[in-house]
Amino acid sequence: MPKILSSKEVAAYQGDGTASDSVVSIRRPYVARATKSTQKKTKVEQREASLEKLLSAARHLFVSKGYASTTLEEIAAAVGMTKGSVYFYFGSKEAVLLELLNQAEQIVIDPVLKLLESSEGSAIEKVVAFLHHQSLLGVSERENMLLIILMSLEFEDGPVARKVKALYRKFYDGLNNVIRDGQKDGEFRIDVPSRELAAIIVANHDGTFLEWYRRSDELSGTKLVKAMRGIILTGLTGK
Repeated sequence: MPKILSSKEVAAYQGDGTASDSVVSIRRPYVARATKSTQKKTKVEQREASLEKLLSAARHLFVSKGYASTTLEEIAAAVGMTKGSVYFYFGSKEAVLLELLNQAEQIVIDPVLKLLESSEGSAIEKVVAFLHHQSLLGVSERENMLLIILMSLEFEDGPVARKVKALYRKFYDGLNNVIRDGQKDGEFRIDVPSRELAAIIVANHDGTFLEWYRRSDELSGTKLVKAMRGIILTGLTGK
C-alpha cells in the first residue's frame, strides 16, 4: 500500500509550513552542486570545442601555406581568438603542430597498421586493403594525410622532424613485415629486399596523394588510386 502523507508532510512538500523550509534546506545543497557540476562540464566542453576549432584552422593553414609561412596571429584570427589565447592553450606554434601530428598519427597511421596486423588474408590482399584504406582517407582525411607528407619535406631536424620520422618508421615497419611474409610465401619478388620495396610503396603513396592534391581539378582520385595500385602490385610481384 502506498504511504498516506500526514497534513504536515503534505505542507512540507507543498511549501505551506515550516517543514517546507527544512525540505528546501536539505534539497538546496544538492541543487547547487548539480548546477556547479553542469557549469563545469559546460566549460570543459566549450574549451574542447575552442581547441578543436583552433587545431582545425592551424591544420588547414599549415597544409595550404606551409608551417614557416603561417603565424600564430593568422591561426588565432581564423577562429576569432587572440595570439595570447593560442599561447595560453599551447605555448608555441611548434606545440600546435606536434599536437596535430599526434592526431594525424591516430587517424592516418595507427588504423592502417592495425589493419595490416589483424588481417588474415594473403600478403597481396593486405597490400590491396592498405591502398584501399588510404584512398578512402585521401577523401575523408586529406589534410591529416597531407600534413604528415608536407611536414616531412619542411623539417630536417628538431622535435617535429623526429616526430615525423617516427611516424614514417611505423609505416615502413608495418609494410616491411607484410612484404617479407609475401616473399616467404612466394607472392612477391625476392630479387629486391623488402626494405626497398616498402620504401617504393611509401614513395608511390606520398607522390600519388601530393599529385592528387596539386591537380584535384584535373585528375580523378579513383582512377589515380587504381593506377597506383596496379603499378605497386606489378612492382611487388614482378608480373
